Amino acid sequence: MKYPVVPTRRDVLVALAAAASAPFAAAQAGDWPNRPVRVLVAFTAGGTTDILARAVSQKLSERYQQAFVVDNKPGAGGNLGTELAAHAAPDGYTFIVDSVGPIAVNPSLYKKLNIDPLADLVPVVQIADVPNVLVVHPSVPANTLEELVAYARANPGKLNYSSTGIGTSSHLSGFMLSQRSGAETTHVPYKGADALKDLLAGRVQFMFATIPWVIQQIRAGTLRALAVSSAKRSRSLPDVPTVAERGFPGFEAGSWFGFFAPRGTPEAVIAELNKAVNEALPALEAQMVREGADPVGGSPKQFAAFVQKEHDKWKAIVRESKATAE
Repeated sequence: MKYPVVPTRRDVLVALAAAASAPFAAAQAGDWPNRPVRVLVAFTAGGTTDILARAVSQKLSERYQQAFVVDNKPGAGGNLGTELAAHAAPDGYTFIVDSVGPIAVNPSLYKKLNIDPLADLVPVVQIADVPNVLVVHPSVPANTLEELVAYARANPGKLNYSSTGIGTSSHLSGFMLSQRSGAETTHVPYKGADALKDLLAGRVQFMFATIPWVIQQIRAGTLRALAVSSAKRSRSLPDVPTVAERGFPGFEAGSWFGFFAPRGTPEAVIAELNKAVNEALPALEAQMVREGADPVGGSPKQFAAFVQKEHDKWKAIVRESKATAE
């Protein structure tokens, strides 16, 4: 009669370690993904981040015949969803599509964060650049950026600009313009959509908004576009000059979006997702440009260098603006 072998403590620990590492081994073996993938979004459904995440995730689902499920986790200026992504298991089955605010601005804006986005998340691939566009209410007597600046200088304190919150790119873009032009304007922060609602109602006079958010109003004539905040003109609004073209060289402030993974995600998975997104972007290009986004793509290394540069830029701007958030 044979008695069952009683496993030693070492045998148990080895088995547990093997089980824990199984997802990583599977990911590295080339059969990723073999189950649904979670794609976190740190903002509400219907916003620019969400729209881009869903468009790309649909293409990924079609490619791999596995669901890429978008999961919206808004809150705290994007910090909540970003923190969830950083703390997720780095097994190749959780990613986040994130943007300039949580990744590059918030580390300088918030006094204390529970994570360091640059250390705890790995850049995978940039999806798109989305410039801010300076839009004014039709009642403002300005058809160009130069005319707006001249009017603001002649009427100090009369013009108010809205933003989607303190420290957002819309706020800091407005701050940069006021500082560079010497115009005295008043910042009115809002939470989300009310910033646009009050601009359309004429309760504030101008704002910097992401192009997808206001492109329909620009086309309808309910808002007037004066300039875009990107280094070069947007393909979505090719007739609208850049702020830099209109007398403010070096002015560059806008939004961007991309995939990030929890630190420790297998490099094979990161390389595979990077390849897949790059190959999906051409099919989405016409739609993205039509809706106000410029597709980017590129390698993880390129995206990482870009993110670091953006972090350093916004750190200086936040410090100059004295903006803080709790």
